[in-house]
Amino acid sequence: MDTAEEADICRVCRSEGTPDKPLYHPCVCTGSIKFIHQECLVQWLKHSRKEYCELCKHRFAFTPIYSPDMPSRLPIQDICAGLLTSVGTAIRYWFHYTLVAFAWLGVVPLTACRIYKCLFTGSVSSLLTLPLDMLSTENLLADCLQGCFVVTCTLCAFISLVWLREQIVHGGAPQWLEQHQMPPPHAAGQANEAPVAGQGAADEPPAAQPAPADPPAQDQAEPEPPDVPPDQVEDPELEEEEGAAAEDADPNNGAQDDMNWNALEWDRAAEELTWERMLGLDGSLVFLEHVFWVVSLNTLFILVFAFCPYHIGHFSVVGLGFEEYVQASHFEGLITTIVGYILLAMTLILCHGLAALVRFQRSRRLLGVCYIVVKVSLLVVVEIGVFPLICGWWLDICSLEMFDASLKDRELSFKSAPGTTMFLHWLVGMVYVFYFASFILLLREVLRPGVLWFLRNLNDPDFNPVQEMIHLPIYRHLRRFILSVVVFGSIVLLMLWLPIRLIKLLMPTFLPYNVMLYSDAPVSELSLELLLLQVVLPALLEQGHTRQWLKGLVRAWTVSAGYLLDLHSYLLGEQEDNEGNQPVNNNNNNNPPPAHHHHNNNNNPAPAVGEGLHAAHQAILQQGGPVGFQPYHRPLRFPFRIVLLIAFMCLTLLVASLVCLTLPVFTGRWLMSFWTGSSKIHELYTAACGLYVCWLSIRGVSVLLAWMPQGRTVIARKVQEWTLMFGQILKTLVVALLVAGVIPLLLGLLFELVIVAPLRVPLDQTPLFYPWQDWALGVLHAKIIAAITLMGPQWWLKTVIEQVYANGIRNIDLQFIIRKLAAPVISVLLLSLCVPYVIAAGVVPAVGVTPEMEILMQRRIYPFLLMIVSLIGILSFQIRQFKRLYEHIKNDKYLVGQRLVNYERKSGRAASAPPPIPVAE
Repeated sequence: MDTAEEADICRVCRSEGTPDKPLYHPCVCTGSIKFIHQECLVQWLKHSRKEYCELCKHRFAFTPIYSPDMPSRLPIQDICAGLLTSVGTAIRYWFHYTLVAFAWLGVVPLTACRIYKCLFTGSVSSLLTLPLDMLSTENLLADCLQGCFVVTCTLCAFISLVWLREQIVHGGAPQWLEQHQMPPPHAAGQANEAPVAGQGAADEPPAAQPAPADPPAQDQAEPEPPDVPPDQVEDPELEEEEGAAAEDADPNNGAQDDMNWNALEWDRAAEELTWERMLGLDGSLVFLEHVFWVVSLNTLFILVFAFCPYHIGHFSVVGLGFEEYVQASHFEGLITTIVGYILLAMTLILCHGLAALVRFQRSRRLLGVCYIVVKVSLLVVVEIGVFPLICGWWLDICSLEMFDASLKDRELSFKSAPGTTMFLHWLVGMVYVFYFASFILLLREVLRPGVLWFLRNLNDPDFNPVQEMIHLPIYRHLRRFILSVVVFGSIVLLMLWLPIRLIKLLMPTFLPYNVMLYSDAPVSELSLELLLLQVVLPALLEQGHTRQWLKGLVRAWTVSAGYLLDLHSYLLGEQEDNEGNQPVNNNNNNNPPPAHHHHNNNNNPAPAVGEGLHAAHQAILQQGGPVGFQPYHRPLRFPFRIVLLIAFMCLTLLVASLVCLTLPVFTGRWLMSFWTGSSKIHELYTAACGLYVCWLSIRGVSVLLAWMPQGRTVIARKVQEWTLMFGQILKTLVVALLVAGVIPLLLGLLFELVIVAPLRVPLDQTPLFYPWQDWALGVLHAKIIAAITLMGPQWWLKTVIEQVYANGIRNIDLQFIIRKLAAPVISVLLLSLCVPYVIAAGVVPAVGVTPEMEILMQRRIYPFLLMIVSLIGILSFQIRQFKRLYEHIKNDKYLVGQRLVNYERKSGRAASAPPPIPVAE
């Protein structure tokens, strides 16, 4: 049947139009879906929560229908009533959000700080005057900031406890905590089969098996407690139904109940709680109850986790006579609290033993769990705090001669700013440990699986550092810590202290490095350091070739050392190209047996800082065997060859460290001396310049080496292609000149005129502008503005920047960048710079004002015009808000309905609208 003969029907209800329910065609769609009832469309829009057609993307339009008695202009009383209603609503919201901000940013931190100070004052009078201290207005801002830190610490401790509880429940309790508990009959056969989380059942040999002779193998042979199988954990609801009678009948049920730790299931109470409801952003006053609970929780955690350990440690330190030494450390509170935790852990384990002797199962379980919490907390502090701090200080001590410093200088800097000094050393140690772990991962990609059996594999899915903290005894952690300190300290001596001594012996004038800052220099070195750290060095380090080159160097050294020492099979395996790591049983007594029976993730990226830090030093000795162990051919005099290999490796690391410490700085000094003519340049610039030159040289050599085997014809064709790309290179240079040169320079100069010069230079002095410094700061400002623009809403600048990023350097569009990005931005910046200058230097003197007024106008016109533009923006925003309020008042009082608007195919709209979608009937 022909479509013209059929009646038009609604696309939703498939009914025809009637006089009281006519059909409309509100979008571009044609055919059988062209028409729709207004009521059907409104229902569909409510359901889909969209304002446009899902097929043609055309936005539906409605025209308002007002009452016939509506005046042409709203009366003043209606506008005033609407304004009063809006003001009342705004005041109500302002009062509510002010109350929310006052509660969470004032009451909670202030209460936490005042209670903290009251508890640690140590006097009865402070407890009696606590209510008055709460209402005191002295040091409000400082106390609020300190209270925010206290609240953050207590919340982090609470979240850590919940997470640790989950680890104990899912990973199983240690064997010493469950040794007096008889397993259920159905789980008795599985207790010895379940692996400890993070270790695996195959990691540990049976207890009756004799341990190998070497110390690492002895570390592996120690039996680990088995995990609790899932069917051994009982259902909490069934335990509640059994009640106290069943517990009295069988004392093991009480231990099972304690093992499940059902009383600490805090997460169930927050299943239906949202952030808006908890913080009070939903408009209700329920958040006041949450404020009370947070204050109570803060008080409880301060009392339990800070007050008690601190005073236990304080009494112990005073009793042992170490008070003077602790005070001399400038961290009396922290050290005293750690000592208190150590003594508390010892007390808990002793009480746990006594409770086990008298068979108090619940008390034994509770004391054991408390000991695990304290033990894990102390281990985390040691691994994440103490060990990086030791590494940072050792790096600083070994590099003193490189900067012409002494221990006396470090002692003075520590006494002047102990917190900052310790934080910087901790940060340096963290970076060192992290990159060491990353280098170990790169070695695993090159070496035969099983060579690094004594180092824990970070990519091992069975590795769980928290489970090891829970299950392994303290002496194992202490042994690993000492070994880690020895290994990391030896590497620092080999790659930092010894090369510095050799450099001073062979090149006495090369050291020390010049790292002094001169505040009176014409170019701000701080701004250039920010530029290098934010732009130059990331661009160098993010190059994908750097890691590949390092991996290639490691592979070349391994192949060379393997053939020289006949250890090729030991280092790389029988087949280098075999990527699959199959578990093979090996009966060679000089190597540990294979432990894991899963694949080795060799191509995983660098580890996260938290996991890498633990595994890099706390798991130096792996208690399991190698991952994906592969057999190898053992040559004659194997131990002697291994000693030679270690010596060769140390020599290579020493030479590599010498090259890295001298070559980039020497090259940068030589090149920058031609530019500046000075030999005293900040070594950050010389090192960065030398690194880039070395990188470009290595890159060029690698390209030539890749082209040479292909013959002269291919090289000639490559050279011809690069010659043809000369136009593309010119386009890139033009874009770099505009985007990275002109725009940052104008932006930095505008920032200098608007903000820096009016604040720093008085009116009786002449400001001096340094284009190089303004450009360096402008690069940072442009980078920040671009990042904020990309994170913000969609507008023309964000669209253009995203398009430029999408095109990349190879498909660079010079015309698009100049027309859409460079020209508008440069025009706006030039107008912002030139218009105030023309007014101040051309218009104002022509009016005939005094010279003082001319100077005032020239110096203050830029911030004055910025204030004018800001006021115009605020006024335009308020006018738009008033128009919206006017329409809202008019619609509330006189709007009686809305009518759907048909789509009209006019010349302008048809050109901008998408083409109609053909629909086959």
